[in-house]
Amino acid sequence: MNPEEYMPLREVVFMTLRRQILKGELKPGERLMEINLANRLGVSRTPVREAIRKLEHEGLVEMVPRRGAHVAEITRQELNDVLEIRRSLETLAISRVCGTLTEENLRELREREEAFAAKVSGKDADLAAMGEADEYFHDLIYESTKNRRLIQILNNLREQMYRFRMEYLKDKEARQTLTREHDAIISALEKGDRDEAVRLTEMHIDNQYRNIVRSLELRDMGGACDGNQQ
Repeated sequence: MNPEEYMPLREVVFMTLRRQILKGELKPGERLMEINLANRLGVSRTPVREAIRKLEHEGLVEMVPRRGAHVAEITRQELNDVLEIRRSLETLAISRVCGTLTEENLRELREREEAFAAKVSGKDADLAAMGEADEYFHDLIYESTKNRRLIQILNNLREQMYRFRMEYLKDKEARQTLTREHDAIISALEKGDRDEAVRLTEMHIDNQYRNIVRSLELRDMGGACDGNQQ
């Protein structure tokens, strides 16, 4: 059953555009043309206009004077806000599961990390596939807490992480660092070393923060250079 079949059309359009923004299919700075979007989605302009207005309230779209609606750029403040929350919740999750994971859980965690490493080392740089494999690794840790509210909040936060995840996965060196950090976290969990597992998780997220900031700075420098050339 597809729940979108029972949603009002404006909600379906909103969810579709929101998902495309978060996954990077609609890129930061990209202009959102109501007519083009309506034609592509097979709807009238009204639900598209309503969806764009709602996305603006969420901070995913911004209205630019004389230029209309654009996908909001990824800002350092947004990055700070999301990763600050993720750091706290993930360290809570890792602390809860350390010492409680079964051999089967640990084996599956290893398998999920190996699947991620395979995506990273593959010839084709499929960022979406890498992102899904990275999520799949962390999902097992979340699920193992058996705290439904914590899992729900982390899953909601995961949507906000989509755009950031695509940024750091663009860096080949960062991908290799992720695999090493995943491996170290698993080793700490296998030993039942809670303090080490928490420390490694904090470092894992802090390194992602630095990588994304570097990516944003390079993007901004590129934009500045383009502007100087005009």
